[in-house]
Amino acid sequence: MSFESILSILEHNWPGYLKGAYITLLIAIFSTIIGALIGLFIGVMHTIPLRKKSFKSFLLKIVNFVLSVYVEIFRGTPMIVQAMVVFYGIAAYGFVMDRFVAAILVVSLNTGAYMAEYVRGGIVSIDKGQYEAAETIGMSHFQTMVHVILPQVIRNILPATGNQLIMNIKDSAVLSVISVTELFFVTQTIASINYKTAETYLIACVIYLIMTFAASQLLRLFEKKLDGPKDYNFQPDKRVA
Repeated sequence: MSFESILSILEHNWPGYLKGAYITLLIAIFSTIIGALIGLFIGVMHTIPLRKKSFKSFLLKIVNFVLSVYVEIFRGTPMIVQAMVVFYGIAAYGFVMDRFVAAILVVSLNTGAYMAEYVRGGIVSIDKGQYEAAETIGMSHFQTMVHVILPQVIRNILPATGNQLIMNIKDSAVLSVISVTELFFVTQTIASINYKTAETYLIACVIYLIMTFAASQLLRLFEKKLDGPKDYNFQPDKRVA
């Protein structure tokens, strides 16, 4: 392995690497956003108060049970197996799903299962006094969640969401089993042509590192923006008329 060999591989295959990185980022970003929305939905559903001996309460219990089963299945099985089951399982019934759509679906469902736990933990961490205060001023459960609880939860789970995005960038490599042309699949193809496995995968490793590092830095910058300035001046601006 030499530096000249690595440069030669890049010179001849940079469009493929670029396309693979682009597909990887698309899958990771969209899946993280969709998964976060799924997690928020499940978290809110689990917090809806149950009324004794009512049909709505019975339906809510069934919905929460189904959602809990979904979370346990997708948290308890490898994503590579989920991709095989979803893509080829649906194809067995005569419906051939687009591979990119299947990738988004699989990673989103997997992300949603983990985000549901992050959201649940974020909601539980909120002081119960805030619920009672919102109820006292006449706010419904939905209003309390939207205007009081969820803004705090979203801020609290932002680091975990960022970590999930970074995990999705890396874990998208397993989608090569359903032939999604993400970075790992492209790297496999290049290595099978030039027979320079070490150099080819080293380039992919550097690209993954660049993507995850950039995502990490952007998320930290976003967190700082949400925090606002460290010093606030509450004194009125005194100017001589």
